[in-house]
Amino acid sequence: MSLRDAWEGQAANWLRWTRTPGHDHWFEDHNWPAFERLLPPAGRRTLDLGCGEGRVGERLAALGHTVAGVDASPTLAAAARDRGVYAEVVEADAAALPFADDTFDLAVAFMSLHDMDDPAGAVREVGRVLEPGARFALATLHPVKTAPEVGGYDASRRYDEPIERDGVPMVFSSLHHSLERYVGFLRDGGFVVEDLREIQVDDTPLPDLLHLLARAS
Repeated sequence: MSLRDAWEGQAANWLRWTRTPGHDHWFEDHNWPAFERLLPPAGRRTLDLGCGEGRVGERLAALGHTVAGVDASPTLAAAARDRGVYAEVVEADAAALPFADDTFDLAVAFMSLHDMDDPAGAVREVGRVLEPGARFALATLHPVKTAPEVGGYDASRRYDEPIERDGVPMVFSSLHHSLERYVGFLRDGGFVVEDLREIQVDDTPLPDLLHLLARAS
């Protein structure tokens, strides 16, 4: 099963996971606050790549961004559209974006690139739709956190992790990529990395989250 189909199959669970008040404390308390500090100010138009059910778009809009969302899941794209905070939401493959060249001056992939079947293609498409000098900000699970799920660090491998928290079940279907692969996606997509931040959430010696900011050439 493709990652696209896996996430559509989990869409109802994901809506409960993200919209149950206080449930996703990692997002509320750690991941989004740190990511927001990485973001450039609002500009002309922002792309929310893999927008899911729209909670990131809601926060971007509150910061003054004019946001277009794209997601491959029909259910999640519809849920994002129903929030009413996006200028538009389209259902599409991130590796084949339905936007013209130089349409955006910022793209955001918040916890979505590792859930895509073709992350390299998605990053190339982001490079195409961003104007020169624009920024691309992404957040993902840190590779040292996901490596145990796939039994190694270097190779990109699929994993499906079932989790149940407070009665809300969810299967997270994703691809593990090394830090070198993430930087390679950006380099091959025409980006230069400007900032890299490793976020530690749990009381462990290793980081949990990886945030990157890159500039389009």
